[in-house]
Amino acid sequence: MIVMKFGGTSVGGPQRINSVCEIIRQRLAKKPVVVVSAVSGITDKLIAYARGEGSYREIEERHYQIIDALGLDRKLISKELKELKDLGKQQYSLALQDHIASFGERICARIVAYNLRKKGIPAKAYPAYELGFVTDDNFTEAEILPQTYQSIPRKLKNHAVPVVTGFIAKNLGGHITTLGRGGSDYTAAILGAAVKAEEIQIWTDVCGVMTSDPKIVKKACTVPILSFSEAAELAYFGAKILHPKTILPAMDKDIPVRVLNTYEPRHPGTLIVRETPEKTRSIKAIACKRNVTVVHIVSTRMLNSYGYMQKIYEIFAKHGIVVDLVATSEVSVSLTVNVKNLDSVKQELSQFAKVSVLSGKSIIAVVGDGLKQNYEIPARVFKVTSKAKINPEIISQGASEVNLSFVVNGEETDRIVKLLHAEFF
Repeated sequence: MIVMKFGGTSVGGPQRINSVCEIIRQRLAKKPVVVVSAVSGITDKLIAYARGEGSYREIEERHYQIIDALGLDRKLISKELKELKDLGKQQYSLALQDHIASFGERICARIVAYNLRKKGIPAKAYPAYELGFVTDDNFTEAEILPQTYQSIPRKLKNHAVPVVTGFIAKNLGGHITTLGRGGSDYTAAILGAAVKAEEIQIWTDVCGVMTSDPKIVKKACTVPILSFSEAAELAYFGAKILHPKTILPAMDKDIPVRVLNTYEPRHPGTLIVRETPEKTRSIKAIACKRNVTVVHIVSTRMLNSYGYMQKIYEIFAKHGIVVDLVATSEVSVSLTVNVKNLDSVKQELSQFAKVSVLSGKSIIAVVGDGLKQNYEIPARVFKVTSKAKINPEIISQGASEVNLSFVVNGEETDRIVKLLHAEFF
């Protein structure tokens, strides 16, 4: 059994959906479980509609255009569209936003399943919550609960190809939740772990994970193989091919993940496994994370003070802010976050420290297993920054030892990424 996840661009129109169905047909012998995102651009339109800022008619017309072009009956999504239209009359809340956002995947799953059936391939659409996907109550960024994994295998006994909605689930109260943007990858990984799949395939619009962002580096190329640790670091630090949480269920069950291109289905893409062969490149990719905010916290109270760092972390956690990089000295802490408005946090920190906030920064991440044993790599990295007259801040090598990160001014991002790519590739 394999899990095949198709992103929004892969199901973005009738031709793309036909291509996806052909890709599935060619892999029927492997008993595919299919996961689909919403049609490209639809989730944004649904969220705007939930907030009273968007048009129901645009959403309806986009899906009817696809159904008509595929020669399917409009009735197959009429129930969903009526429910969606009625929900638009309700007062906005995060719970309502999740409910409305769910229709992108729910409608797309039905279109793909019925198009497969039209081509003679037995298929059945499943909202993920019908398979047992259960989350906490954190609407728009819900966390999957452990009992999800036990429910799925029991409910996937049907011989038809399951076409499962990505991104959505339900909480214990029966309300629809979403897993956050890009959460369809996570859905695929959870399904793969639950059914002990042979492989989890993420089908997108590029040929795998690239050595850098092709929009920055024109000569960026596909990375043939990555370790789970390398892929997790790249996903976290800016590589948008994978949702950061995707790797965890696959890593836990030791299931390979392959990133493939629906436009070039014969391309081998990128294989992600527990450990890569020794002969692979020591550095796999250069990633960047833009629009980062740096917070400098200075206080002499840090000297020989027990629990000072914990106090700082607790303030950020209270406001639901994730800290990325951290650097400390005797009397100061510097850290990075992805939030611009830090007024409340700054106010609390200022009660015991001097605080300065600098926005418009970027994190540069040099990722590769070679960092574990090749001590020349950091020297090469900082030789490049020195030659470019770029002063790196908050230098950090994570616990995984496969990522060397530092902060630069935002306007220096593209230049340093190009220079580092030229150095290592």
